[in-house]
This record gives sequence, C-alpha cells and structure tokens, in this order.
Amino acid sequence: MRLRSLMTRLAASTVLIAAAIGAQAAPSISGRELAVGASDVQQYLDGSFPRTQDALGGLIALTMSHPQLSLPAGERLNLGMDVALATAGGNPAKLGTVKLSSGLRYDAQTQGFHLQQPTVDDFTPASQGGRLDSRTRGLLNAWLSDYAQREPIYKLDPAVAGLLGALQVQSAQVKNGKLVVTFNQNLGNLVPAGVLGK
Repeated sequence: MRLRSLMTRLAASTVLIAAAIGAQAAPSISGRELAVGASDVQQYLDGSFPRTQDALGGLIALTMSHPQLSLPAGERLNLGMDVALATAGGNPAKLGTVKLSSGLRYDAQTQGFHLQQPTVDDFTPASQGGRLDSRTRGLLNAWLSDYAQREPIYKLDPAVAGLLGALQVQSAQVKNGKLVVTFNQNLGNLVPAGVLGK
C-alpha cells in the first residue's frame, strides 16, 4: 500500500514538473547541481523590468529598464541596464546605461537566484558630457542593494522548487555560461531522470 502511495506521489510530481516546463524553461540537473541558462534568465529579467525606485518622498524617481545579462567566464555575472531620472513627478529623462557586475546567491525563501554584492563598473551617458553624479550614484547603489536583497534575477518554478524541499544550498555561482546552485544531495534521487534535462 505504501509503495502504491509513493508511486502515485511520484507520478503527480512528474506531471507537475512537466506542466512547469511548459510554462517556464526548466533548469537542467547534473548530480548535486541545478543550472539555468542565460537565455532563460534574460527572459525572466525582461518580464521583471522596468523598475522604479522613489526617493526623497517621491520628489525623485530612478527607473531601470532594458536589462542585458551576460555570463562571462569567472564567478561574476554582468548586467547592463538603462537608467532614467524623473524629478517632481515629471517624465523620466534617460541618463545613460549602467553596467554592473555581481556575485550570485540562491535564496530558498524566494526560490530564486539573487545578485550578491553588486558593483557599478561602468556608466555610458545618454548625452555627450553627461555623467553619473554622486547623488544619482547614491540612489543607484541604494536601489541595487534593495534589489539584490529582495528580488531574484531568476525564480524557479514553484513545482520544481517544491521538489527540492529543505535541501541545503552549498554554493551558487556562474559556471559555463549558466547560473548554478549546488545542493548537499544528489538531485537525481529527488527528481526522475530526464524530466528536467534539456
């Protein structure tokens, strides 16, 4: 009787995962690692932006849009985005494009990958002679800190994340052009073989 119950639960989990794959690209699994490709993360980011951060009681609004992700060799990802500033409820004026780099962390609570210690590496002004002044840089850094803490750059489908249960995360990193989280157990023991692989 217990075997039949276990088989029924396993079949239900497989159906949930298959449904999740249709709604959102599935991560791939290899041993203890779960990996998500750059194109899947970019698609998630495209649906999450633009984002606006108000400051000074709404007198200033900083809007980030058009995120562009790249996953170069190394341990940090690169993310570029357009920055616009609006004052006193006016229309936003594009300041330029900011490029940042960041480490990566996985948060089991949000079931997502988050920026870890992002830094602004470059700024290209929208107009010649434009610059990122200290006030705007301060707003940008405040926004980055808040975004990195609260918002994932990619969130696993709840059906997939539910299968991972209470596994412990050992690391999250950029590896071979993918976002990779390593758990304390072999994921093949939890997820039927071939269900998530691309």
